[in-house]
Order: sequence, then structure tokens, then C-alpha cells
Amino acid sequence: MIGGKLITTDDVDSAVRAFMRTTPPQQRWDVEFSFDWSTADADRLTVGERSAVEFVTIIEDHLPGYFAMYDRYFPVDGSVDLPTFAHNRELYHFSVRWAQEEDTHARVLEQYQIASGMAQPQQLRTALAVEGQKLFDLPYEHAVQFFTYPLVQEKATQIYYQHLRQAVGDPLLRDILTRLSRDEARHFSFFADVVQKYLQRYGDAMADPIRDVIAEFRMPLADTIRGYWRWALRIADVARYDHTEAYEYLIKVINRAVDAKSDKVTELVAFVEACRTLSVR
Repeated sequence: MIGGKLITTDDVDSAVRAFMRTTPPQQRWDVEFSFDWSTADADRLTVGERSAVEFVTIIEDHLPGYFAMYDRYFPVDGSVDLPTFAHNRELYHFSVRWAQEEDTHARVLEQYQIASGMAQPQQLRTALAVEGQKLFDLPYEHAVQFFTYPLVQEKATQIYYQHLRQAVGDPLLRDILTRLSRDEARHFSFFADVVQKYLQRYGDAMADPIRDVIAEFRMPLADTIRGYWRWALRIADVARYDHTEAYEYLIKVINRAVDAKSDKVTELVAFVEACRTLSVR
């Protein structure tokens, strides 16, 4: 269970309902029926583009680890009091939908590798299992940090998928990346909504926890995938891969949430703005 201030259950419910309305049933997609897999062709991809697909497949496939972490810190069981349970139960409505969509991302990228001839099923599953067994954790102390981190991560992933889509030569992969990018944009909107609610409700008290997230930010699995940074630099040659591109969107969230900025919030914005000059390239 996480410590620190929580927004109200009504606040969470409002954010969840807004998120659920972003994708009506007729606009949803799935692996089995939304694509003509017979057209998948890895021969249309460069070596670098193949490497990028392999990289993001590992990131997306770690979904069980991401979901388990939120379950640890926002439990829906008898370990919490009733008000906290109610808060966490509303959040669970989002997290279980989010997990389903992210799991679909993992499956569609895995299926692309198999259908296009990039990988054999058993070989790929084994490679993903090696990384999937590794623990993912965010050792944060404040609830707002568990929404600030994915706000940046989801936006950075969305931007990367947009860049990669413009580079790849296979039309089917471009279609997949378009759908992934749209989903990540929706996920970002949820986390942005929640962070904004924290700022509106608690103001200055949120500045230091948010700053700490940015000061130590690493993309998922940066500390567990062997050779992560070399791989990230390599795929950046295919499509720009820089999580600091997402920081301007965090600044927009802060500016929307706080009308009259205190010195504390002004310093936070200045710090995030300075971090935007960093690059993984």
C-alpha cells in the first residue's frame, strides 16, 4: 500500500468515466479480427526497424509486471481501510481496462513478429519470458508519483510510435503503430487528468513528489533489459526515442491545474523545462 495524500474516490471515478468514454465499442480493435496477417512482411523493414519492433515488444510484454505493481500499491483487499478500498476499487476499473489494452499491444507486436517472419513462436516466447520474469517496481512514497510516471511514459511511448510509424516500410506495421499510438494517447489523458486533480486538490504539496519522478526518470525496464541503453541508442537512429519530449505535456498539465502559481510550483515548472534539454541520443 502506498502512502501520501490521495484524491477523493469521486475524483477517481470522474477520471475513470472520462477515460472509458474515449473508446466506444465500435472503435475498439483486437489482434484476431482487425488485421490481415497474410500481408505482414518483415522484408519491407530495415535491420534497424526490426530491432525497434523487437525492443518495443519486450517493453509492452512486461504488462504482468506493471499491473502487479499497481495491485501491490493500490490493493483491493482487507489490508486497507474502507475509504482507501473504495478509492482503489474505482482506480481498478481503469487499471484492469488499461492492462487489457496493453496486453493487446504485446500480443499484436508478438503476432506481427511471427506473421511477418521475424521470429518463430517458441523462440520469441522464450525470449519474452526471460525478460518477463524480472521484477518491475517504482519505489515511490507518494500516490501522485504513480500517476506522474506513467503520464510521462505513456506520452513518450505515443510519440515514439508516431515517429516509428513514419519510418517503417510495411503498411500493416504502420496500421498497428497507428492504433498503438492512439491507445497510448488515451492512457496519457487519464494519467494527466489524475495528476491535474492531485495538483488542484493539494497544490504545493505535490511539487516535490512530481519533481522527484522527473529527477530520477527511467523508461520501463531501463534497469533490467541487458544492454538497454545501447539498444535504445540504436533504435533512435530509426526513429527519435527521447522521453524528454513528453515533459512539455507534463508542463501543460501543471499549468492547467494551477492558475496562480506559487514559488514552489514555478520552481517545479522551471525544473521540468530544464530537463527537456536532455536527450537519450
